Amino acid sequence: MKSRTGKRRYTVIGLILTAVMLFPVYWMVNVSLTPQQDMRKSPPDLLPLHPTFEGYRAVLNDQMPYLGTSLLIGLGTVALTLLLAAPAGYSLAKLRPRGGGALGLFLLVAQMIPGIVMAMGFYGIFLDLGILNSWWGLIVADSTIAVPFGVMIFTAFMSGIPGELIAASRIDGAGTFRTFWSIVLPVSRNALVTVSLFTFLWAWSDFVFANTLDSGGDWRPITLGIYHYIGNNNQEWNAIMATAVVASLPAAVLLVLAQRYVAAGVTAGAVKD
Repeated sequence: MKSRTGKRRYTVIGLILTAVMLFPVYWMVNVSLTPQQDMRKSPPDLLPLHPTFEGYRAVLNDQMPYLGTSLLIGLGTVALTLLLAAPAGYSLAKLRPRGGGALGLFLLVAQMIPGIVMAMGFYGIFLDLGILNSWWGLIVADSTIAVPFGVMIFTAFMSGIPGELIAASRIDGAGTFRTFWSIVLPVSRNALVTVSLFTFLWAWSDFVFANTLDSGGDWRPITLGIYHYIGNNNQEWNAIMATAVVASLPAAVLLVLAQRYVAAGVTAGAVKD
């Protein structure tokens, strides 16, 4: 009986804490459906009693190019990150190159560099190369955040792959690349999904690099779209919140679909048999 009471107590506490954390999300949706004339109502309505979709119509009219750019940058960053991080993780985990330990330490230190410092460095480089305000420049910049994380995840996961599996592929005549492509990558699905998800979320939500490197170009992501939309429409809060809701949907859907792969990917290598 005491055990059941304790579980119920923890469940209630968990539900309360979850409600507190999710309330801003709920309020964002509520405001996005609130008519403009009710925006200054006091006290405000806790439920959208007279919902309107004018804000979402404004999003479809004004923000779709920004959403398309963010999708392009997100997918491009994922592709570049996997292209660099997966072979590097395999090399550190199984090929044991000389200086691998120092490289791992360097990647860990790279995670600690503030984004604004990297953004200013990229600005000087991009300015000299004449590639400011380009979508692929943002892909390169965002990848610098994701690649060190990806290498660490892949290294931890691939270290747990049985050596006998790789040895068997070599006995069958597979070279290093064939072993990596046909054996290691298929069994590293959880790590692939984990790195892809976090990389996409970082690129999708990036504001520092976007505002520094692409503040005046034609290829601006949704974070800049929301930023400028607030400045131009600071009285149309339903449209602003509708933009935030639409921008949050891809991340929410991906998290729901990939949560079980992420749980396995981030804990890989934490326990040794």
